[in-house]
Amino acid sequence: MAGHSKWANIQHRKGRQDAKRGKIFTKLIKEITVSARLSGGDIAMNPRLRAAVAAAKEENMPSDNITRAIKKGTGELEGVNYEEIRYEGYGINGASIIIDCLTDNRQRAVMDVRHALTKHGGNLGTDGSVAFMFKHCGQLVFEPGVSEDAVMEAALEAGAEDVITDEDGSIEVITAPNDFVTVKEALEAAGLKAVMAQVTMKPLNEVVFTGDDAVKMQKILDMLEDLDDVQDVYTSAVIEES
Repeated sequence: MAGHSKWANIQHRKGRQDAKRGKIFTKLIKEITVSARLSGGDIAMNPRLRAAVAAAKEENMPSDNITRAIKKGTGELEGVNYEEIRYEGYGINGASIIIDCLTDNRQRAVMDVRHALTKHGGNLGTDGSVAFMFKHCGQLVFEPGVSEDAVMEAALEAGAEDVITDEDGSIEVITAPNDFVTVKEALEAAGLKAVMAQVTMKPLNEVVFTGDDAVKMQKILDMLEDLDDVQDVYTSAVIEES
């Protein structure tokens, strides 16, 4: 992975996420609703809901919207009954992809996901075909120049699993999914704000793409992320900007 910069890749991913902010409220509301439906509307007792509400507040979602979404999940207000579905597949050159959907139409979701994958050279896999290549965890990334000692002390004291300093100086904190919000809040209380913070499926190995292959792989990811039923897309692909 010569010349590969973890920080450059993080900036690339974050830039593409920021460009798609128009859909973020819809995705967050769906996640809050489903989290509340599955495990109740008490944020203190529901780590997934707590993480979803924290993400919504990061995006400045009004409190009324958050409350309505929780009530739709608990049944206090009428709402759409979304089903959680995970699809697994491949991009080009064997890059693995996980696609998490929240949908009210399973048939539409699988047709759209399959089309997005195959249109640019990928294919849909079977359940379990790539999930073992990813780790479900909380991930917080700090830009180069942030104090490694300060991050490590605050993160480990709050219960983080690992703190990784990359060659380019960026710092990555890994947590168990249920500890993510606790660790994030502890770091922020210490004056340390991550540039990217999420509960994610982190690839155990990465495949670096450059040139035409990078363009093709990015088209697959963009098509998937643009689907209304898709909540999250995780991949082992690292797109190097030319």
